[in-house]
Amino acid sequence: MTQALITLLTLCFEFFKTGLLAVGGGLATLPFLSDMADKYPTWFTHEQLADMVAVSESTPGPIGVNMATYVGFRVMGAYGAGWSVPGAIFATLSLVLPSLILIVIIAKAMNKYMENKFVQRAFSGLRPAVTGLIAAAGWSVIELALLDLTDFDITRFWEAVNIPAVIIFAVVLFFAMFKKTKKLHPIVFIGVCAVLGIVLKL
Repeated sequence: MTQALITLLTLCFEFFKTGLLAVGGGLATLPFLSDMADKYPTWFTHEQLADMVAVSESTPGPIGVNMATYVGFRVMGAYGAGWSVPGAIFATLSLVLPSLILIVIIAKAMNKYMENKFVQRAFSGLRPAVTGLIAAAGWSVIELALLDLTDFDITRFWEAVNIPAVIIFAVVLFFAMFKKTKKLHPIVFIGVCAVLGIVLKL
């Protein structure tokens, strides 16, 4: 019981910190989740993180919220079925609470200070920072999905590349940008890739 409460509080702290600092949306939470995998390997591994990203991207709702719900359910489930749902709820609330607090504060101040030159400069500085965070998150996904950089050796680069996954990625990217197919709903691409993953045993 005591250890479960400690784990729950630690989980809430980690997701509150993630919600407070992950500026830029759901994908910006990935570097923090990767850091969690390093700090708490008993919670989930980097390989399991890749699976969680796939599940979160394939289900309705923001990826960050989906990830928090999934991690809370999974981690607290280790202490028994009675802890799974509370773990999911508290992890999710911990992630969204900082945003809720900040949005309320900013909304009240926005009308008054939006035209202030310092506020405008702050937003100008935030945009590239957010882009950088999302790019870092994107690279994390590429590492998890397309590459295996464990014991990486540049002389054996191709051994680190998951060739079938790279081919699927390239094909989906092409059709997602191709004029006649880019209007297809994302669920079509997700469904096709899920089937290919099963067939190719990725």
